Amino acid sequence: MKIKLILVSILIAITTSSCVSTKSTLKNVDDNAPIPSLTPNNTFVLTEYSKDKKYGYDPDYPINVFYRNTKDENLNAERFLNALAGPNGEKITFSKIESCCPFPSKRTEIGAGFLDVYELKWEGKTEPLKLYVNIYEKGYLLVPIGLSIKK
Repeated sequence: MKIKLILVSILIAITTSSCVSTKSTLKNVDDNAPIPSLTPNNTFVLTEYSKDKKYGYDPDYPINVFYRNTKDENLNAERFLNALAGPNGEKITFSKIESCCPFPSKRTEIGAGFLDVYELKWEGKTEPLKLYVNIYEKGYLLVPIGLSIKK
């Protein structure tokens, strides 16, 4: 298992080294952003709405949820997504559909991170919504335009 992980890491390093710029294109990373509080249901407490229509919808403006180690790499993304609702309070479902958009990061062994793309659906929504989530960096967590805070 360890050898397989090493081989995958080497393969990723080789394939991303030519397409990862030395300068990050991410616009909303903030290492001073506070870690949000948790509800009793283990979701983030969200209180503010984004005013930027790119926030979460554009790969240069991902939702930066951060994580501490690979054991819990999806935990904060799920804590964030589980705190959201549709525009009128609808219950949402989500699934990770891909990883994309490599960028340089000092928080990974290979020197690059990837954004995770999540697809959100809710009753009455005909086309799924896609959000870009960054598990490697920190930023202020806001509710993207078009969504609301789960009650």
